[in-house]
This record gives sequence, structure tokens and C-alpha cells, in this order.
Amino acid sequence: MGKLIFGMMQSLDGYVDDVEGTLVMPRPDDELFRHFTERARGLAGSLYGRRIYETMRYWDEDRPEWTADERDFAAAWRASPKWVVSRTLKAVGPYATLVDEDVEAFARRLKEEVEGDIEVVGPNLAGTLTALGLIDVYQLYFRPFVLGHGKPFFAHARPPLRLIGTERIGEDAVRLTYVPT
Repeated sequence: MGKLIFGMMQSLDGYVDDVEGTLVMPRPDDELFRHFTERARGLAGSLYGRRIYETMRYWDEDRPEWTADERDFAAAWRASPKWVVSRTLKAVGPYATLVDEDVEAFARRLKEEVEGDIEVVGPNLAGTLTALGLIDVYQLYFRPFVLGHGKPFFAHARPPLRLIGTERIGEDAVRLTYVPT
């Protein structure tokens, strides 16, 4: 059985990007970047909201200026199945499947049919799945930046949560892991 995990980097004041949807936090240090690469390698798949998927398409094609770590991440990202929830997209990239059906039914089916961790990517999609009681784990990666406004990690009301783990990653990140109570 699969487990839906919502985790994203965020500012200390709880935002994942600015109002225009631009990721504005500085690039993670090398250790945190490698952590996200290993995390991508360990996933059974990722369920994306449209906006963040369009941002992540950056990793679809190799770029000559990339470092070895960036090429590693791109390979891990491409290798993992991706399902993109959208009512507006007509097609997705070569490493993804478009989901234009009922998101609740699709997420329930994923949890039943896919073995392992399924990453939920995007605060709006996570908010919808949270309201349906489908998110199993929340991973909040805090970095020492304040954005002051933007898209919050919790796009809707925060569910009651219980802290089950803390971990320092790299020079400036802390991951807090919660489960619904």
C-alpha cells in the first residue's frame, strides 16, 4: 500500500513561493540538494499539481551548465513516475501522466495500487488531499529566509498534526515530520 507524503522547502514564515508562484529561496546547499536527490530515488512516484509541475519541467532536459549533482537529480527525477493533476493541461512531458479525472478517486487508487512513498507536490493539491484525509505524512523543510507573503505550505486549514521526527539537513535546513492525529 502506498503512502502520500507532502513535503516542501519553505521560509520561516511558512511560504513556499512568492505571490507570482516564483520559487525565490536561494538554492539549497550541496548536502540538502543531495538529500532531495536521494529522496527522489526512493519514491514510488510523485503526484503533482499543475503549477509546480510546470516549474519542475526544468529537469526534463539536460543543460550543459549543470553540475554533476544537478545531473544526478535530473536523472532521479526523470526515473520516478509522475502523475500531474490538471483540468487545463492537454498534455504533459515525457516522464509524466496527465490526470484529468476525479483527484480523490485517483489518489485513493494510487494508495491502493502503488507500493511505497508517493510524494505530493504543490500546496493547492496537498490542501485538497488534506481536506479529504488522504495525506499520510507532512515533511516541512524550514530554511532561514522570510518571504513575508506568497503561497503558504498549508494552502487550506492546517489539520491536527503530531510531530514524529526532526532532522537537521545541511548547513541551514531542518525537516520536521508530522502525521495527522
